[in-house]
Order: sequence, then structure tokens, then C-alpha cells
Amino acid sequence: MSGPQRNTRRQRDGGGHEGAGGREYGGRRAVVTGLGVVSPHGIGAEAFWKAAEDGTSSLGPVTREGCDHLPLRVAGEVRGFDAAETVEERYLVQTDRFTHFALTATHLALTDARFGRADVESPYSVGVVTAAGSGGGEFGQRELQNLWGQGSRYVGPYQSIAWFYAASTGQVSIRNDFKGPCGVVAADEAGGLDALAHAALAVRNGTDTVVCGATEAPLAPYSIVCQLGYPELSRAGEPDRAYRPFTGAACGFAPAEGGAVLVVEEEAAALDRGADVRATVAGHAATFTGPSRWAESRAGLARAIEGALAEAGCRPEEVDVVFADALGVPEADRAEALALADALGAHARHVPVTAPKTGTGRAYCAAPVLDVATAVLAMEHGLVPPTPHVFDVCHDLDVVSGRARPAEIRTALVLGRGLMGSNSALVVRRGGTAPSASG
Repeated sequence: MSGPQRNTRRQRDGGGHEGAGGREYGGRRAVVTGLGVVSPHGIGAEAFWKAAEDGTSSLGPVTREGCDHLPLRVAGEVRGFDAAETVEERYLVQTDRFTHFALTATHLALTDARFGRADVESPYSVGVVTAAGSGGGEFGQRELQNLWGQGSRYVGPYQSIAWFYAASTGQVSIRNDFKGPCGVVAADEAGGLDALAHAALAVRNGTDTVVCGATEAPLAPYSIVCQLGYPELSRAGEPDRAYRPFTGAACGFAPAEGGAVLVVEEEAAALDRGADVRATVAGHAATFTGPSRWAESRAGLARAIEGALAEAGCRPEEVDVVFADALGVPEADRAEALALADALGAHARHVPVTAPKTGTGRAYCAAPVLDVATAVLAMEHGLVPPTPHVFDVCHDLDVVSGRARPAEIRTALVLGRGLMGSNSALVVRRGGTAPSASG
């Protein structure tokens, strides 16, 4: 993360300390004020939440052009998406689909936060942090086909930047004139949570606002061929059987496109402009255990959970819901269940566990960011959304399935793991006022 940082208009004096709401730095707290979602469930947080609440599945046959002969049969596609409705042509022609998602989700998040040009005290007070794994595969494939089929004169100048995993951060920053701390997290699929942690750290270190999140578009032919090397990828042909974590029928994960962007602000600055504080980014920790070493991920994930809870000043029994990583690989699912038992103790058997991503597919870096958005919405609606396609759980977990479960949710734990070995945990608290240590 780089770029100039500054003291904000309401930075408080005093040293950092750890309270019930998480670790504070000079009294600065990072809060969520806006959500923007582009997902297989639909465009916008409202459509996304309605489908998640109802336990809808948006998994279906892969229909993208050039993919019909590939062995990947089921995925979560974003249908009916028209980037031109929210993004100017000059940005569309130089960017890939994954950046189109990011630009649209950013527009939705800023609108949701009621954050406009008048709220930007200085361009250097707003930063951008995203995570990406697959990059601009569709754009890159098209330009390389032009090179092979027609020659170098038919390759556009934007090939040099559109495929790059940092393209979304750059284009969001340029389009909105955000010149604060900007960065890209390359930390495997868990990187989505790490991007939110980087945003929270930037806020604590003096930045007023950070636009953060992750979007992915991994369903172009070349991108799918690359994914076929993952043994964890589901080859199932039926949407209701392709992604069933924590069950005896688990056969891997169905991939997805889309993602989410959040507006994270310093709490006092947000309140100054009259924003609604929807949630607090309270604690985070990350570890690394190596590619596909799922048995070893038990210890790494447990350590990440313990670290996130410690930073949040949160006892295990205060966790009201767990948004699971839910890879859908038997060994990985078992390791996750055991990691929760190791980190949460007896509470792991009783806390509601959910994985709404089984209804959309696993959107790589964007998957845990979509879970964070879902967690914020779940806290606001007092409902734990169900886990589509999962009924016969074979682990000692209280997995919510069938229908949404009413619950008072004050603290959510969101988990993410990557195929290359990253583990990440994020604690999100409801609103801007943390519950007391006594619960």
C-alpha cells in the first residue's frame, strides 16, 4: 500500500488501545457505510440479499461463448449485466469484464453510502484497495487471438494494462479522482478479506475513506482452461450437485464471477457528513499453510480466527454467526470444522454456520467479500441466510440450511482460504457501537 496519508479533520488525540469493539489507533475506527454488489443473484445489494435470504440458487450451465466443449459444466454467471448503464465508454473499451464489475460495484457502493464529490475534502483523503486472482482473462484472450490471427497491428494498446490484476484499483482511482493510499492484494482467494483489512488499516493510519473489495471474471475459455488444473474444481453437471460443502456428496466447488465493493470510512468523519454507519471492521488475521495442504489448513485457519478475535477484543462465545469458507472438498471441509472447534471451543457446536456462496458459486477473491456484504445485511435484517443445496451435514456444525434463521446478530466471523494456501479471518460488528465485553 502506497500513497500520501494525512490526518483527518477529526482525528482524536491519544495512543492506541484495544476495546470491546476491536483495536483502535488513536481512537480511529474503520466502519462500513456503503455496499455495492454485482453477482449471479443480481445487480445491487437489495437483489443480492433477497436471493440470499430466500436460499435461491443462481448456479447454472456455463453459457459463455467458446466454453461448450470444456469439462466445466456448472458455474455462477452474472446475467443481464450491462456495464454501459453505469460506466462511460472510454473506461469500458480499455478494461476487462472484471474491472467493469468493479467500476459498477463502486458506483453502487458510493451511491449507497451517499458519498459524492462534495464529501471529498481532498483527493488524497480517499484510497482504493482491491484483490484479484484471475485478472482480465477475457480481454487478454481476445487480443492474443487478434495477434495470432491477424498480426500485431490488430492488438490494441490497452492489452498492456487491461489483463493486469491491478487494473481495477487503477481504474476506480482514475475514474473517481481518488488519490489516497491505493493498493492491490495478491493473497490468493483469501485476499478479499485481506483487502478489507488493508482498507481498515489505512483508515486507522489517517485516511478518511477507502473504497475496497474484489471482483472476478474467470469464465472466459482461457481462464477456465487454467482453472481445470485445480483438483478442487467441481466437474459435476447438475447445478444442485456441483457445490455441496460439509456433506458426504461434496465434490469440489463451482466457480463464479462478480463481486462486491465496500465504502470503509473513519467513523467520526462518516458521522460528520451524516452517513449511516452499518458495521465496524473489528479484527483480522491471516496465515499461510501451503497449496492444497487441507489437513494443515486446520491449524492455520484456527490461528487466523484466534488472531482476528483477539484484535477485535471478542470472546469466542460472542460470535453470533460464521460465514464459512466452505470449499466443498471433504478434507478441506473437515479441516475447517476442526479449526472452528479449535478456535471457538464448545461454542463451535452451537454457533450458526452458513455458506450462501453455494447459491452463487465461489468467486475466488470476491467470494469472501460477498460474504462480508452478506454479513452486514444479515445483521441489519436479523436473519442468517441459508446454505443452498446443503441438507445432510456430516460434520459437528450447526449449518443453516433450507430457510433463513431469525437471529440477533451483533458479531459475524467471515472466513476465507485460497487454493495456494492462504487463510484469512475477519470479524465484523454490527453498527458503529460495539457490544460490551459482558455481551
